[in-house]
Amino acid sequence: MIALGADHGGYNLKEAIIVYLKENNIEYTDYGCYSEESVDYAVYAKKVAEAVASGKADKGILCCGTGIGISIAANKVKGIRAAVVTNEFCAEMTRRHNDANILAMGGRVIDAQTAVKLADIFLNTEFEGGRHQRRIDQITKIENGEEL
Repeated sequence: MIALGADHGGYNLKEAIIVYLKENNIEYTDYGCYSEESVDYAVYAKKVAEAVASGKADKGILCCGTGIGISIAANKVKGIRAAVVTNEFCAEMTRRHNDANILAMGGRVIDAQTAVKLADIFLNTEFEGGRHQRRIDQITKIENGEEL
């Protein structure tokens, strides 16, 4: 299951991604927002990040104006690795090397067609593990206040 969230700046990207998810029979929960009326991104980042961190969702997709603010907020939730992505290479690598569990994108940075393509890559790319797992473990240690 995919958790989705956006503020007003990312609303159109989220709606385009919903069409893609429906067309591909991918389960999702839409945590809002539900219009282009101005809202605060942290509210939606928290809902999606908590769904992913708790295991309620396998991955998350968040959208705001740039993807930056909403990713910063999501990354405050323990266990979240949210990555802002603007191109296909980064969408692939953030899964392969960083095991990102939330994709963040910006509605003022990319168009809806690009967002759908990046979401497709993100959702269909596996984590490589190996030497990259050591680095993910180090991130977890930082998050837990442990020594590296």
